[in-house]
Amino acid sequence: MSLPIVIADDSLLARKVLTKALPQDWDVDIAYASNGAEALELYRAGKASVMFLDLTMPDMTGFQVLEALQHEDLNTFVIVVSADVQPMAQARVRTLGAIAFVAKPVTPEAVLPILKEYGLYV
Repeated sequence: MSLPIVIADDSLLARKVLTKALPQDWDVDIAYASNGAEALELYRAGKASVMFLDLTMPDMTGFQVLEALQHEDLNTFVIVVSADVQPMAQARVRTLGAIAFVAKPVTPEAVLPILKEYGLYV
């Protein structure tokens, strides 16, 4: 059975780059969100065992998504993918429950070790 994942980023190009950075043989069902509110809707619909989340998006930031997930008993693996590489931003997303932080532009070499570490890809 395919693993449901969400890629949440307001940039279509960033969503495409991230999709290409995922392992080609990873059995996943990808849903896309162009803002934080859409990401939460997909999560609530059961489509986000793993969520790749940008921080800077319209309507609802990645930080706000993480806060909402915390209030709803976070039960998804969130990997933040952002150009905001400031140490304070990285520390904040960890505090809010993200399992990892990957700087843009994302590469397979950055994503694969995280997926393996958490048993999401073997």
